[in-house]
Amino acid sequence: MSTPHNEAKIGQIAKTVIMPGDPLRAKYISENFLDTYQLVNQVRGMYAYTGSYKGKELTIMASGMGMPSMGIYCYELYKFYEVENIIRIGSCGAYKPELKLFDIILANAVFTEGNFALTLNNEDCHIIQSSTELNQKIISTAKNLNIPITLGNTVCSDCFDVYMTDVNQFLSRIPADFNPISAEMESFALFYTAKLLNKNASCLMSVVDSKFIKEIAKPEERQTGLNNMIKLALESC
Repeated sequence: MSTPHNEAKIGQIAKTVIMPGDPLRAKYISENFLDTYQLVNQVRGMYAYTGSYKGKELTIMASGMGMPSMGIYCYELYKFYEVENIIRIGSCGAYKPELKLFDIILANAVFTEGNFALTLNNEDCHIIQSSTELNQKIISTAKNLNIPITLGNTVCSDCFDVYMTDVNQFLSRIPADFNPISAEMESFALFYTAKLLNKNASCLMSVVDSKFIKEIAKPEERQTGLNNMIKLALESC
């Protein structure tokens, strides 16, 4: 069995999936970190590789950009391929001056202005929590590896916040007590779908731009700068 978006057969996707947005990053992780791997999906160029990391079977699969893309792929992984855990790994923008380029953030709760939950499940929901159990595993692993991480809330937007006409107006509409430290574009869809289907989801992010830092990480810097986050996700599994 396959889906319209995933040609992998049942049994070719592991119970735990690490999910970068970029298909080429999925390829990079598989080639550079997994002990063995096999390409199991390339529909629409959304690569998925299943292999082993220190004896643990894992799938590395891209989600694409934005909540609609993430919503499709994570729903199918959970619903049809019986995936239990998804750890999203990706880039984010920072909303706190103390956060520097390539600092690692672990999402706690996520806010969106969008209507993903309303459209998918007729629920007017705009804040969703990550998996406590999965987050605790990541926090424990980070301590063991001596990899600094920051736990905090993030916003999940429908457009790249750097391109917003006035990001401060957007921030003013966020609930006053939510206090986001970062922004990205996929985690709400992942967390909400996980909750809907009684699965687990977490999101690790690496800072690549900030409203307090003038420079933005270059593509080649992002690739190498994300390696600590990739290692943390793999070890947490």
